[in-house]
Amino acid sequence: MATTTDVSNQIIQALADYLKRDAASIEPTHHLREDLGLDSMAVIEMLYRIEEVFNLQIPDQDLVGLTTVGQVIDYVQGRVAPASAKTAAKPPTKTSTKTAAKAATKKPAAKPSPKSKKA
Repeated sequence: MATTTDVSNQIIQALADYLKRDAASIEPTHHLREDLGLDSMAVIEMLYRIEEVFNLQIPDQDLVGLTTVGQVIDYVQGRVAPASAKTAAKPPTKTSTKTAAKAATKKPAAKPSPKSKKA
């Protein structure tokens, strides 16, 4: 499993390589466009590279929310984390005893009796 630090370092290094900058100059709070100067095509190209590195696909509808380096890191970390870690973090839903008892004793809806059709 990739750690948050691994994901963060890989993404920041990929941005640094692309921008020909020192990785230490790139912060998670930086906006891809305003702070790093990426245009829309460069953002798409970078996200494509990230898809290849982490072997995942980023749906088009998710691209809108990825405007900062930190958002990209969080998104990728959430996608590369194993499903078991995600479900383990969620507490099981509780069903009240009253609701469970009500569901168990609920009678099925009565079916209409067949009537002879008059022609």
